[in-house]
Amino acid sequence: MTAANTPYSANDAATPGDAQDAARSGGAQGSPEAGSTQEAAALDAETLRASDILAWSFSVEPDTILIVDDDPITRLVLGEIFRPYYKIEEAENGLQALSLLLADPLRYCAILLDFAMEGMDGLEVLQNLVKRNLLTRIPVFLITAETDFGITKGAYDLGVMDVIGKPIVPYVVERRVNSVIELYQSRRRLRNAVEDQQAQLLDQANRIISLSNGMIEALAAAIEFRDGESGEHVRRIRTITRILLEGTPLGEGLSTHQINAIELASMLHDVGKIAIPDAILCKPGRLTPEEFEVIKSHTVVGAELLEGIPQFRELDAFDFAVDIARHHHERWDGRGYPDGLEGSQISIWAQVVALADVYDALRSKRVYKDAFTREQALQMITDGECGSFNPELLETFKAAEPAIDMMYR
Repeated sequence: MTAANTPYSANDAATPGDAQDAARSGGAQGSPEAGSTQEAAALDAETLRASDILAWSFSVEPDTILIVDDDPITRLVLGEIFRPYYKIEEAENGLQALSLLLADPLRYCAILLDFAMEGMDGLEVLQNLVKRNLLTRIPVFLITAETDFGITKGAYDLGVMDVIGKPIVPYVVERRVNSVIELYQSRRRLRNAVEDQQAQLLDQANRIISLSNGMIEALAAAIEFRDGESGEHVRRIRTITRILLEGTPLGEGLSTHQINAIELASMLHDVGKIAIPDAILCKPGRLTPEEFEVIKSHTVVGAELLEGIPQFRELDAFDFAVDIARHHHERWDGRGYPDGLEGSQISIWAQVVALADVYDALRSKRVYKDAFTREQALQMITDGECGSFNPELLETFKAAEPAIDMMYR
């Protein structure tokens, strides 16, 4: 159907608890010298992954202090200091402490860690906690009688909150530890509040997007009803547009977000028909040349209509929709309308919608014609009877057409 011999028509315009129990019953004890690092690695594999730490929920407030020291007297003293405020758990060596921590890290609001222990010492415990991203969630205090500045520096470099010297001074330890725990709790609550607010804002944004999309779909369907269509035409155009752009050479350089916007915009390709009189738009017979000129104006009118809606400018689909509305009747050889664009002057999304529009018009029954068969439609497009199309677009279309054809069965 060339421009010279085609009858004009209105529509053609175109579990962790087990490991914890084992640790508390002494299962994590034994010979500390016998490969503490390898045993810690095994514990890690069985009880915790780094991704588990990153996926923590901060809705549960930790309420337990873990005291790690091979001296029972030190554990007793520290336990008595903090028992009025927190639950207390004890570990007599580094490996036992690591077992408890990996079994249920959410429980602990602080760790009081002795430096000098047989087997896995305090610094090695710290290194294991750093590897598992735990020091960003639980404040650790190193308890030591050492006066070596290198030990203190190494502990701070690893991320301990404070280094507390022995002998223990109860009121000093109490104040320093409680202050840090309160700080962590405040940060956690603030983080929760921010995350809750972000979730609410995201939900509101999604609701607005959903409402906007729904209004676009409703407007497109309403226009289709004017010329006797059910609204399925624009839905098929949307689907064909996605098929031709998603995962094909035509869509290279376009993000998923952009393709989503283009397929939504494609539904408004004929929005300008809202300004076409019913007598012309719904005419069952051949249009006169004058009537066809009126029909052709829907491209310019559609673009101007969309540009005149201030709220629509805020949508990601805006630029695509304006371009498609104006240029979906342009043709590769420059013989289309309204601007006579040719070749790559026509955006790929306008080219895709143009071909989708032609194919669906051929495959669908209209007031002025019956539906063409699949074979007829393909032949007419390939032979150029419906205008000239980008050869690359035609190749992509031929490869995707079997999937597109399923919509018409």
